[in-house]
Amino acid sequence: MKHSPKSCSNNRKRIRALYLLGFVSLLAAALLGVALGGTPLPFSALWKVMREGLTASADGRILLYVRLPRTAAALLCGGALAVSGAVIQGVLANRLASPSIIGVNAGAGLAVTLCTALGIYGGWRMALAAFLGAFAAVTVVSLGARKWGASRGTVILLGVAMNSLLGAISDAMITFFPEVGTMSRDFKVGQFMAVTGQKLLPAAVLILLALAILLTLTNELDVLTLGEDSARGLGMNTSRMRTLFLLLAALLAGCAVSLAGLLSFVGLVVPHAVRRVAGSKSSHLLGLCALFGAAFICLCDTAARTLFAPYELPVGILMAFLGAPFFVFILIRGKGGHSRD
Repeated sequence: MKHSPKSCSNNRKRIRALYLLGFVSLLAAALLGVALGGTPLPFSALWKVMREGLTASADGRILLYVRLPRTAAALLCGGALAVSGAVIQGVLANRLASPSIIGVNAGAGLAVTLCTALGIYGGWRMALAAFLGAFAAVTVVSLGARKWGASRGTVILLGVAMNSLLGAISDAMITFFPEVGTMSRDFKVGQFMAVTGQKLLPAAVLILLALAILLTLTNELDVLTLGEDSARGLGMNTSRMRTLFLLLAALLAGCAVSLAGLLSFVGLVVPHAVRRVAGSKSSHLLGLCALFGAAFICLCDTAARTLFAPYELPVGILMAFLGAPFFVFILIRGKGGHSRD
């Protein structure tokens, strides 16, 4: 179906406006993230810190060692999980698929639990282990969906089973390694309290690398989402490309889990919202998901640590309150199956 020049022009204007809104939202979220908290840092204090040096005052040290790593982690994890969700939904042809629902986060979580039991608390080994756990989980779900039919119910049921199994294994490990249990609660609810610059660096490098690669493969992702037969007819090696996209999606989700724990529904809520206003073209979908996902999680983390002061609510709990009704709404409306819009 051909579109009129006026329609194409309006679409380009809408996309440019969405990108502008995304950048402004990300910048605002980042500024609020570093300014608000148990010790507020007003913009006048931030300007003073920038002039005097990050280590010259207590405010500067709070900014350097607490606020900046935490805000950067929230931005990176939000963008990573949102893009991972968009890719998984496209590859599995299911709008209800997301890292938290089909077991990807749980696979990464099991790997992180194993690392903790072995005395590995961060760094490259933790990030890579989380990636391997996430990829193993998404591969099992993907193969099962292909074998028994990639219907919405099949993928979701496989994901529920995968989440239950991996969660049971993690709980069993905590039984055998009680010292791991002291960290399990914070990890399961998802939060950024323990993020440090040393822990952030490996995950940040891998997340940015995966995002950069994905943004160069948007045309291939669009072809793959046309369907197996159509993609093969256009000369694509669908098995190889599907594996590559699942690898990159798992890398994003795994690194995010290694930083923040099990954050739910980000990979479902953000791609759905972006797709409704920007369409399903991957070149726009992935970029906008990265921007709005980053801003969304950063704003949620800021709200979680300020709305209930002096208490701090783990951001994963707030995400569950926001995401669960959204998921139920999608189910009731009958949206998000394996339609190819």
